[in-house]
Amino acid sequence: MLSKKHAILIAIGIAVAVAVAGISLSTASTPENKVFTVEDATSNSDNEKINLQSRESLLSLFSGGSPLLGSPDAPISMVEFGDYQCTNCARYFRNTEPSILQNYVETGKLNIIFVDFTFIGPDSKPAAQAAHCASEQGKYWEYHDETYSHWNGENTGWASIPNLKKFASNIGLDQKSFDECLDSKKYAQKVQNNFNLGNQLGVTGTPTFFIIDSEGKATKIVGAQPYSTFVEVLDSKL
Repeated sequence: MLSKKHAILIAIGIAVAVAVAGISLSTASTPENKVFTVEDATSNSDNEKINLQSRESLLSLFSGGSPLLGSPDAPISMVEFGDYQCTNCARYFRNTEPSILQNYVETGKLNIIFVDFTFIGPDSKPAAQAAHCASEQGKYWEYHDETYSHWNGENTGWASIPNLKKFASNIGLDQKSFDECLDSKKYAQKVQNNFNLGNQLGVTGTPTFFIIDSEGKATKIVGAQPYSTFVEVLDSKL
């Protein structure tokens, strides 16, 4: 399997739109580890359902997340809301994501966006900000992988500021630039905007995935589901 370091990274330049005219998403809670389809609907003040104009209009919601991982021409996009301290996110990263990368991203069928949803504890926000600092040097996904590779529990101190700086050194970032970016909290508002967006979309835990086909139809998967669950949804959209 190719490393994420060799995947195609396409930055999405539009700023996050926490409120997008004509588009809103359901905030109804969903049981953990369930899959459901988000249907097209007309948005109005009495209806908190999604109004999908196009795949592009939906993806623009997530433009404050990571650079795109995979081919921009892939017919399917998957948006993951995650917290670097999250136990289930780390489980997905170790057990499921490698097969998705090998069989769908590297074959041009899927691209991925990671969006911060920082709710677990004090170290969650700096960890998310650090990934955006790494993105300034073209290494968002390398930093993402390095961070999850050092996962060691929730609120145990492994994602402290000194450790986040070590992760940057491990992947060869310019340390001075990275440290200045992280210390300044340059991306604090971006991370907060992403959290607000997740709340608008009804995200209540991590990981939560939105798998979007070429027509803009989205399927939501909640939790560190087995690979077979993703295969079922992804293959149904190809």
